[in-house]
Amino acid sequence: MTLDQAKRGQRVLIVAIPDETVRSQAIRFGIMAGVEVECAEKLPAGPIVICKGKQEIAIGNRLAKSIEVEAA
Repeated sequence: MTLDQAKRGQRVLIVAIPDETVRSQAIRFGIMAGVEVECAEKLPAGPIVICKGKQEIAIGNRLAKSIEVEAA
């Protein structure tokens, strides 16, 4: 599944970020394959807010569709 399909409150493991540009930008925030995050908020057709530790990051819907995850 992709990050945009995660439900609010669900913990997911990032499996892959296929786009190299997106992957390099995500690494700056500590988001990469093998990292577990929580879907903190999900706005309809809007951004997905994920939590990693005490850090919250808003990820646009289009970008979230390109991040592959699995339930943790």
